[in-house]
Amino acid sequence: MTAGPDPGAAPQSPLAFGHTGETLHPTLVEGEVRVIGHRWSPRVHEIKTFLARSRVRYRWFDVERDQVAAGTAEYIGAGEQRYPIVILPDGSVVADPDVRELARRLGLDTDPDATFYDLIVVGGGPAGLSASIYAASEGLRTVVLEQEVPGGQIGYSAIVENYPGFPEGLSGSDLANRTVQQAERFGVEVTALCRAVGLRQQGEHRVVILDDQIELVSRAVLLSMGVSFRWLDVPGCNSLVGAGVYYGAAIAEASACRGQDIYILGGGNSAGQAALLLAQFARRVVILALEDSIEETMSQYLVDRLRQLPNVEIRTNATVSCVNGQNRLEEITIQNVKTGSTEQVRCDGLFVFIGATPRTEWLEHVVRRDEKGFILSGADVNCDLSQWPEWPLEREPYRLETSMPGVFVAGDVRKGSVKRLTCAVGEGAMAVEFIHRYGKAHPDRQQREAAQVGG
Repeated sequence: MTAGPDPGAAPQSPLAFGHTGETLHPTLVEGEVRVIGHRWSPRVHEIKTFLARSRVRYRWFDVERDQVAAGTAEYIGAGEQRYPIVILPDGSVVADPDVRELARRLGLDTDPDATFYDLIVVGGGPAGLSASIYAASEGLRTVVLEQEVPGGQIGYSAIVENYPGFPEGLSGSDLANRTVQQAERFGVEVTALCRAVGLRQQGEHRVVILDDQIELVSRAVLLSMGVSFRWLDVPGCNSLVGAGVYYGAAIAEASACRGQDIYILGGGNSAGQAALLLAQFARRVVILALEDSIEETMSQYLVDRLRQLPNVEIRTNATVSCVNGQNRLEEITIQNVKTGSTEQVRCDGLFVFIGATPRTEWLEHVVRRDEKGFILSGADVNCDLSQWPEWPLEREPYRLETSMPGVFVAGDVRKGSVKRLTCAVGEGAMAVEFIHRYGKAHPDRQQREAAQVGG
């Protein structure tokens, strides 16, 4: 993957579009993608976010402000209904591409190379990638299935400063990219936009079903899907997602927020990191937090930096109760959660960081989960014997093993996990030890036959 966009860089000149002979075409920087579209288009937002998280260098041109880009789009012949237009590094043009199609055109892996593996890792966040590195380095043929972009939610972080070994900090996408490269160096297959929709036990094997109905078989499976952003359930919000309302997309949208009034809903570290980034571009950034003080939920180093910025305001005991706008976000209603009083304010962008939910709906009646959807493992599996399915073996579940033997869980999706980056990495590495233990205690037929011959 190539380097991603630099949110702090100055806007590039639209004169990169020009004439050569009689043909109007974009003059491309080597390895760079051009995206032409409208500022408030959800599809443009989707493409920009995908490219930013994938660390694919791109340059975005707003057709409403850039006449040269608009002229190029008109020359290409794509009507407004065909935006966004994506111009690839080889000069080829794709109008309103499907993200998976775009990934393939960029040479990203979206499909597994085989159907049988020693270990299938479902989820390419820190836990899954860490597990894949240890598994592959110990000789297990391993594939990572990531339904979005490898790296998980850490890829949304503008900067990670408290990860051991990087005293100067680095962006979340950079950390994710380094981890992917390390996994691939050991032979791990890391896929993007590859979604698991089913899991079943088939004798001594475990079968993972993908959204295109392809079935992958393995001796063991690690569930490390992480969590998804919790959506803001208030009037007017859903229709404006990608058109002023954003979930964890500060990096992709930062440069488009120049001179604007931006609001961030949430008081955790992700919200603080987003505020630091957006404050470099926006005229004003307002953090809306439910708590009496953001010190209750945000690391002190972030709080100290935010309080030093003149264009950042922190409002506590506040939430958003309504979102309004025609085709784009225009205003929000702020509600005081203690008094109930409300205030309507102009808003150019609302970035939502209000928690997360596990991605486990597809595992209903497959492995045991708690009432919130987090996966039970180890000693928790036998806590409630009324749940389905029952633990089928005489031995107790290994630590990190789910209610289906040979299927393990690590990271934020596990019930009781510590929601910290280094903890997810540690759990992923630890899961491989139990996967090895499972393999020794439950050898497959070939292993049993080999042992009999050897004896």
